[in-house]
Amino acid sequence: MLAAPGDDPVGCVAARGVDGRPAHAAALRFYWGPMDCGKSTMALQMNYNHARQGRRGLVTTRIDRSLGPQVTTRIGLAHEAIEITDELDLRALVREAWADGVRVDYLICDEASFYSVEHVEQMAELVDSYDVDVYAFGLATDFRSCLFPAAQRLFELADSVARIQVEVLCWCGREGLLNARVAGGRVVREGEQVVIGDTVDDADLRYQVLCRRHHRTGDLGPRSAGS
Repeated sequence: MLAAPGDDPVGCVAARGVDGRPAHAAALRFYWGPMDCGKSTMALQMNYNHARQGRRGLVTTRIDRSLGPQVTTRIGLAHEAIEITDELDLRALVREAWADGVRVDYLICDEASFYSVEHVEQMAELVDSYDVDVYAFGLATDFRSCLFPAAQRLFELADSVARIQVEVLCWCGREGLLNARVAGGRVVREGEQVVIGDTVDDADLRYQVLCRRHHRTGDLGPRSAGS
């Protein structure tokens, strides 16, 4: 059962000072960027930095490239994680941890663009009513260059939004902005919003980061033209 407005959720008392005010100003932060810009790497680094200072957190993900309950990166880092489903309530997840005597100071939410809009609302409530920091990492747009619903809601609700600064390049040398879905050597414009693929050139269905010009024209570059 959710706490009534104005009530402290069970376990939140430890996160408050003697005057009842939050011990610190929790925040919902969204870090976004195209594929290969290091979102998952930054998520694991964030978790490491907070844990090193004695904070306790939960790491969550949805549809990780490994297809397992873990956060993995293309540079070889990995960390076990809680797999998010449509039925899972992030608030209940935190309350259950508190009930088991586990302190939760923050959540790391990787692949956040694949969460539901309701999950994003739960993130905001964790910050505002539970004093839990939430750090979300994910794509902004899909293969059609349209915002993912969860990403749109994060843009609307987050206390801060930051584009990850690791530069990803299109084959032409321009900045890579958009994620193209490639099947049969061609850019695909229709289909389900979320379809699992890879970034390697020989995958049956893959994704490639392109600049806006080449995403619009569907030009995958010389390597694809010659293959």
